[in-house]
Amino acid sequence: MPEHPYDRPTDPAKRHSATLTDGPDRAPARAMLKAIGFTDEDLARPIIGVATTWIETMPCNFNQRRLAESVKEGVRAAGGTPMEFNTISISDGVTMGTEGMKSSLVSREVVADSIELTARGHLFDGLVCLVGCDKTIPGAAMALARLDIPGLVLYNGTIYPGVYKGRDADIVTVFEAVGAYRAGRITLDELYEIESVSCPGAGACGGQYTANTMSTVMEFIGLSPAGLNGIPAEDPQKDEAARRCGELVMSLVRDDVRPAGIVTRDALENGIASVSATGGSTNGVLHLLAIAHEFGIPLSIDEFGTVADRTPILADMKPGGRFSASQMYDAGGVALVMRELLERDLLHGDARTVDGRTIAEIAAAVVETPGQEVVRPIDRPMKPTGGLAILRGSLAPDGCVVKLAGHERLFHRGPARVFESEESCFEAVKGQEIRPGDVIVIRHEGPAGGPGMREMLGVTAALVGEGLGEAVALLTDGRFSGGTHGLMIGHVAPEAALGGPIAIVHEGDPIVVDVERRALDLDVPADEIARRLASWSSPAPRYAGGVMAKYAALVSSASQGAVTTGTRMAEQLARR
Repeated sequence: MPEHPYDRPTDPAKRHSATLTDGPDRAPARAMLKAIGFTDEDLARPIIGVATTWIETMPCNFNQRRLAESVKEGVRAAGGTPMEFNTISISDGVTMGTEGMKSSLVSREVVADSIELTARGHLFDGLVCLVGCDKTIPGAAMALARLDIPGLVLYNGTIYPGVYKGRDADIVTVFEAVGAYRAGRITLDELYEIESVSCPGAGACGGQYTANTMSTVMEFIGLSPAGLNGIPAEDPQKDEAARRCGELVMSLVRDDVRPAGIVTRDALENGIASVSATGGSTNGVLHLLAIAHEFGIPLSIDEFGTVADRTPILADMKPGGRFSASQMYDAGGVALVMRELLERDLLHGDARTVDGRTIAEIAAAVVETPGQEVVRPIDRPMKPTGGLAILRGSLAPDGCVVKLAGHERLFHRGPARVFESEESCFEAVKGQEIRPGDVIVIRHEGPAGGPGMREMLGVTAALVGEGLGEAVALLTDGRFSGGTHGLMIGHVAPEAALGGPIAIVHEGDPIVVDVERRALDLDVPADEIARRLASWSSPAPRYAGGVMAKYAALVSSASQGAVTTGTRMAEQLARR
């Protein structure tokens, strides 16, 4: 007599989903799942969540519906049952320079929360997260940390560069072209032509901007299978990479390999080194702090400076260098950077990854394209120290981040030009009111004050386009895009809305940026700074309700990763 479905023994790998699907008491749940096509055989297997961040608001995540089908094929082939679900994404590039951009960093928390909630609610045994635009990558890693079920992250791939007048072009080319047009350096027709050719298809922004920086980080901390993230979005091999991830997650589930066993203190140091060695986005600091927080691993902002000081820049990548992320893939991939760093023991080579290999094993297996120029040998680096530094001083007692891709000035002293928002600063730049030597201060754009800590790419790119990129400095309690270059200081903490010294800077005050001393100072007598701070009062919140007000009430300082789980609440309780 055939075995009754209710009597079927439970698969040992169904560590969570058996509670949802097995036995007579779960008949209602199975009835609902059968309504959408799942069979008894499907429900007897381990259930794998396939999280996508597909959305029709940008090219960055646009290929994920297709990739999800390939992931699900791999899961089924390896003996699991996939269940696809979707969460949100906010495009930094599309919303840049508008009120909408305040939603971007907030979305990182919503991505993490929604993946966590769906996986907890439906008791998945494993998880594959398909990610693309900037905040979806750390958001997925944060969710895996909270859940600690077997899982991995697959980046859907970089966009290919466009071509304008025989040269590669990307989204940063367009932002800088806006500044060039406003300065009269190009015509309106030329601006339109650049706009029309710079983003030729699906995939996330093409230099070592935030998305590709975080994609690199995922390989270095071990949450992404080596080599698969780097395959460009429109490369035919991306589908096979997705299928392999579906098969791989089943191995992780069978062996009960969990994220907490992968993402260790050593793995996070490897991630920091990858940001430094590739001249990556300063947003990597913010996101790695948040990931460390979710894994319960102590990590301070100053440790990024320590790692950067010993890590040379090896990758000649945009925005500081010549090459795109697709060209890094063509050269052999980011494992080339691993190989070179290991030559000087600048990585923890024994750190494990989700594909079962160590960082050292991945580096040893890398195949370098003959004649490639994207990754330099360790004895001939782009720059002897890494792509960022942490500054402190009277303007940033809790620290701030400056990007150092290799060509920036290390000292600047000038008068403050103070703006209360990104928009007011952009109007001044458009009106050609900024002069060489100025120190632009954009405040009330921090995690709580913005809220949402907007990026300032519209302003910084316009300055570059007007020819002022190497003649001014800019500091903000907001963020910078990974596409930013020039002497730009972000994440100034404490932020203005919480009474940080940036709140009491006056127009014309002298400001000193001294990277060699790791200092950012307001060159005003200490008693005057104290007097101004004593008379400061907190501004009214910009949002009275909804998600933005909720975020502003919960979010921690940028120096702690701008997280919303625990830190700010703990601070408030400690003050009672």
